[in-house]
Amino acid sequence: MRYSYSILDNMALQADEKISDGSTNSRNALNEETALDSPRQALDTDPVYSYREQRKIIHRIDRRLVITCGIIYCFSLIDRGNLGNASIAGMTKDLELNVGFRYSTIVLVFFPTYVLFQPPATLLSRKLGPRKFLATITLLWGTLEIGFGFAKKWTDMIGLRVALGILEAGLYPSVVYLLATWYSRYDVGKRYCAFYVVGCLALAFGGILAYGLMQMDGLHGMRGWRWIFIMEGVFTCLCSFFAYFLLVDFPDKADQSWRFLNRDERDFIVRRINKDRDDAIPEKFTLARFLRPALDIKIWILAFISFLIITVTTSISVFLPIILRNGLGFTIAESQCLIAPPYCLAAILMVTSAYLGDRFHVRGPILIFNSLVALVGLPIMGFASSSSARYFGVFLVTAGTNANIPTALAYQANNVRGQWKRALTSALFVGCGGIGGISGGTIFRSQDAPRYIPGISAAIACNCLVVVCVLGLSGYYMYANKQADRGKKVLEGSEAFRYTI
Repeated sequence: MRYSYSILDNMALQADEKISDGSTNSRNALNEETALDSPRQALDTDPVYSYREQRKIIHRIDRRLVITCGIIYCFSLIDRGNLGNASIAGMTKDLELNVGFRYSTIVLVFFPTYVLFQPPATLLSRKLGPRKFLATITLLWGTLEIGFGFAKKWTDMIGLRVALGILEAGLYPSVVYLLATWYSRYDVGKRYCAFYVVGCLALAFGGILAYGLMQMDGLHGMRGWRWIFIMEGVFTCLCSFFAYFLLVDFPDKADQSWRFLNRDERDFIVRRINKDRDDAIPEKFTLARFLRPALDIKIWILAFISFLIITVTTSISVFLPIILRNGLGFTIAESQCLIAPPYCLAAILMVTSAYLGDRFHVRGPILIFNSLVALVGLPIMGFASSSSARYFGVFLVTAGTNANIPTALAYQANNVRGQWKRALTSALFVGCGGIGGISGGTIFRSQDAPRYIPGISAAIACNCLVVVCVLGLSGYYMYANKQADRGKKVLEGSEAFRYTI
């Protein structure tokens, strides 16, 4: 007999209120009553904690882990994406970036080191622990960001961007990997969404923050665009100190984190993850064990999907202020402030996508839908006659492409098993996304203003390819699941494992 998840929640909570003492026997009785047929219900059955107690522990992890990682990522996006805001605030004129491809070069040089250093950075995070590792690199790149404000010529910016790529390389894949180790496959989608929504807020209000900091123009004889870099770097350094205490390590060492879970609560998380996919405790590391999953073509298709999505999102985030200013004819202040509304719509679509994906255990159809939203918006953004219509197209493109990022993260996290395969998949997924950042930095060129037709065409091609890749991959997943149901195939080394469509 099957019940909906919401009915299960209500049953568990009502039963829990009737427990007069907190005894293990009472909790076990409750769990037996609610242990029905579905995998979701089996996952929520625990020999020690009632359903309500389980949710309290998980929500405590949410507040401590997801929010802290999201705030760090917020500062990361602000620090790497403030070039557009600084550019229209006077940096282009002062550093003579309108000569040739100087601005695009500064955008691009960030990504080669960002991509190359991601796999070793993910290993370092596992070896040193994410708390120490992530807090340290956040402090270092915040210090480096301050240095951007003192650049004297455009070549100084190149060296700083290369170093920034090295330091920020460790954040995204490490956080993607860390969140995947803490949550079951159908809890992680909403967590990736919450993590990335905080980042979207950075992209949304980064322009407004930059406009405010730009008003410091003339203070101590420095231009406003320099203060954008200096003050945002100071904020990042302050964030790193809080991160050192608030970040947590992997589940097997959770009881060692400052004022977090006790040993029994840690054991509950390990039991829950093992029940979901049996990989909570990492295998002993060997290079062969880490690299062997690279022979699996599926993780390369997932990585290619990341490349396609990030190509579009990066191009929008880096060039949107310039597109609004030079392409749509808005003023500097309007261009910096009008960045926010499209990202607010993106946040709404992200939350909706994450809820539906976790609720119905699907990822592929949501990726396709969001890509179609972007495909509707791109021609409007490129070919509409009025600025207001083109700005409406910006809404659709920004929402559709950005909403696909947490969904794609959940898609890859749901369909791999094993700690080291997960680590490699996360690194490849984010690394190919970094390569997408390189291509995204080239598709909207200043000489293509005001229509940016080559950039629009490239973005349309990327979204079409996302649809094709997801259809092919999900089609294979459906076939493999049917084979496993018939006992003809073992998936990812586990008879109980099934792919998420």
